Amino acid sequence: MARGNLRILLGAGPGAGKTFALLEEGRRLAGEGADVVVGAAAPRGRTDNEELLAGLELCPKPESQDLEGGLDVQALKVRAPAIVLVDDYAAAPAGVARWEQVDALLEAGMDVISTLDIRNVASLSDAAAEVTGVREPHTVPDAVVRRADQIELVDASPELLRQRLADGKIFGSQEEADAALAGVFRVGALASLRELALLWLAQQVDADLAGYNQSKRAGDSWPAREKITVGVGGTALDQELVRRAAKMLAAAAGGELHVVHVRTSSDGHGTEPGKDLELESLRRLTSELGGVFHAIGGEDVGSTLSAFARSINSTQIVLGAPFRRRRFSSRRGVAAEVLRDAGATDVHLVNRPPGLSHSQRRSRPRLGRRREIPAFALALGLPPILQFILDLLPHDQLSTDMLVHLTGIVGVALLGGLWPAVAAAVVAGLIVNYFSVRPVGSLSVIDPENVLALLIFVVVAVAVSLVVDRSAKLSKEAHIAGAEAAVLGDLSRRAVAEGNSIPAFLDQVREHFQAKGAGLWVRHRPGPGRGSAWKLQEFSGEVRPGDVSAADTAEQLDGDRMLTLAGKELSQDERRLLSAFGAHLLALVQREELSASQRENLRLAEGNTMRTSILRAVSHDLRTPLAGIKLASSSLRDKTITLGPGEQEELLATIEHGADRLDRLVSNLLDMSRITADSVAPLIRPVYWADVVGEALRAVESEHLRVLLPDNMPPVDADPGMLERVIANLVENALKYAPDSDVVIAGAVGGAGSARIGDVPASELTIVDHGIGIPADDVLAMFRPFQRADDTTPGTGIGLGLAVAKGFTEAMGGVLLAEPTPGGGLTMVVRLPLSTGVAPEPGMGGASWRQS
Repeated sequence: MARGNLRILLGAGPGAGKTFALLEEGRRLAGEGADVVVGAAAPRGRTDNEELLAGLELCPKPESQDLEGGLDVQALKVRAPAIVLVDDYAAAPAGVARWEQVDALLEAGMDVISTLDIRNVASLSDAAAEVTGVREPHTVPDAVVRRADQIELVDASPELLRQRLADGKIFGSQEEADAALAGVFRVGALASLRELALLWLAQQVDADLAGYNQSKRAGDSWPAREKITVGVGGTALDQELVRRAAKMLAAAAGGELHVVHVRTSSDGHGTEPGKDLELESLRRLTSELGGVFHAIGGEDVGSTLSAFARSINSTQIVLGAPFRRRRFSSRRGVAAEVLRDAGATDVHLVNRPPGLSHSQRRSRPRLGRRREIPAFALALGLPPILQFILDLLPHDQLSTDMLVHLTGIVGVALLGGLWPAVAAAVVAGLIVNYFSVRPVGSLSVIDPENVLALLIFVVVAVAVSLVVDRSAKLSKEAHIAGAEAAVLGDLSRRAVAEGNSIPAFLDQVREHFQAKGAGLWVRHRPGPGRGSAWKLQEFSGEVRPGDVSAADTAEQLDGDRMLTLAGKELSQDERRLLSAFGAHLLALVQREELSASQRENLRLAEGNTMRTSILRAVSHDLRTPLAGIKLASSSLRDKTITLGPGEQEELLATIEHGADRLDRLVSNLLDMSRITADSVAPLIRPVYWADVVGEALRAVESEHLRVLLPDNMPPVDADPGMLERVIANLVENALKYAPDSDVVIAGAVGGAGSARIGDVPASELTIVDHGIGIPADDVLAMFRPFQRADDTTPGTGIGLGLAVAKGFTEAMGGVLLAEPTPGGGLTMVVRLPLSTGVAPEPGMGGASWRQS
């Protein structure tokens, strides 16, 4: 009997609709005449699921089956339907893994359609637990899932899932929905689960496609997405190639960019100046464009590049158009090799950008032993050869001989420079004198004009040699200057565009000159008449120098700053480059000083704004409770007025209420003043959420307040007093703007994934209200001091509660966020790092604290 087919509906998150999709597919197949039965299903109390289930056959009959329990494999084998619907592939009722029961049905020849949540895939369970804070009790091995004949993704956006939750389509009670909003139904958690599902399924698709390519189409590649390979050689053209490839890839979502440089054995021997700098620039550019830079070895550049492209299933290869200096060449070019081996892969040849000369594309040394040795050999051999040719030709003019030999000397000068050309001039002069000047066959000269002609001949030859030699030296200097300019350009880009710090800049200086240390010294002036001394401000290296005089090289930046190197004495050319480095460093120092000055000016401006706002607030918000206190106290002291006990109690309550308002206002003003002056010094220690929530809500009386904290919430690093103020302010704000709706305080267990502060695991507390909410554009302004919603009365406060809460949270190393509540309202999220120290006795921590 043939094994049945397994089809899995993979859910990207809770509430995505896996069960609904399963039952809907069953109804569709049954409508087409297929023999479909339901083996196990979990409607979860949802009306739409129950309606779909009502129209399907159940096996065994409902009166004898628990739909959410284990499969009755024997009953299904007796019924022997064509298709069985099995919900929750990862379930394990009564300790029996459902996926093993499904395997028995498949062996019996029945097709099975099942559902699986991404959180139940074994390899992803740890990551999912970090995201949601809840570990799934049952998982399915990846190998079992991958054996499925078909896997389909059931997906929904985080916003849609949260809206379905708010509409009551996922949980039956509002309490469960509010708790879920603080946990797995956070936008970040849902997005993370969705990403896990998409990436896992994409890997499965790639693996299936690779297996098909190997089994059905050996030698061909059918890539799953666009992949572009760019071949680079370390020239100025390469950056244009990479940018062109990135532009081609921009239209293909999810594509990959691979930049490849093939290193041959000749690299490092006669390598062009500036090539390494160019390759490093290409590496950075590739990273900025989201690609990957590869440096691989190989002798045949074209074949190696083609093999790499095939290994990653590249769809396109981008190369620079070949530049040919010779009309005829027996050597096959890189582009020709790639075109020969490309197969079905597209190859793009990009022309050189306008104005780019050949010397810019490939810098090559003009002089060196490789040219001088052949030039000396030519200087000794070419004049006799030319004289032999002249003897075969009929002529009787000395000028002809000299011109022919002068041409040979120019050729030697072009090849080897000055000294080979001088040697050629001497040899050619002797040969002309011996073979062409009377008396022939002798080195003596009778005619004075011939003596002058020979002298002019030698002088012209040496002059030509000097000109060519000078040109070659200038060319070398130009190459060196170009390399230095590339280094300085890279420094400028990092210092200005990336905002490098002074220590990072000193690291670059030290690495470039291969020194043991680089330091920035500042002249310290204690006071008038006391002299000055150099003080080390920043240093990068192995051994910190004790005095500026211990440096091997020093470069004065200005009157009060100096750049020094230790362990390396520089040449004159290197000192010129160090001077340019110093200019960049001085600009960087001045930029940091300007930034510090700007920050100080902004702080002063904010302080002035704060003082002005405080004066405006005092004019009304502080006078209002004072007026109530004054009126009540005056009435109590007036002997002419007779007050009953109830009236006296009411006036005393007015005084107490006004005093409490004044206390809160003054406390917030003082706290905001401390935050603005950067004088907040929290006492960080392990704190349990339940402890501080209980203290923060001790004076709060509201029938709409509910606290739902998990029992196993870990401690966080915080200042207990500050955290109480944060929670109290946030709850007061929620009750103020949502007076007729429930305000729910919930928590997430913590972990990585969505609950992180940078790279640090964190835990979260959420305060959820269902009030009027706030537009997304006004969220940032909401945390500014003295900001109040438009619909509040002037007497409700001076608008410092959220600003103080945000300032205290950030002072404790946490984050305060605001996001809309599904269905309307505002959710405030307090995120603090998980404690790394020894937690105190929990007290109330670890126990659920509730207030009705």
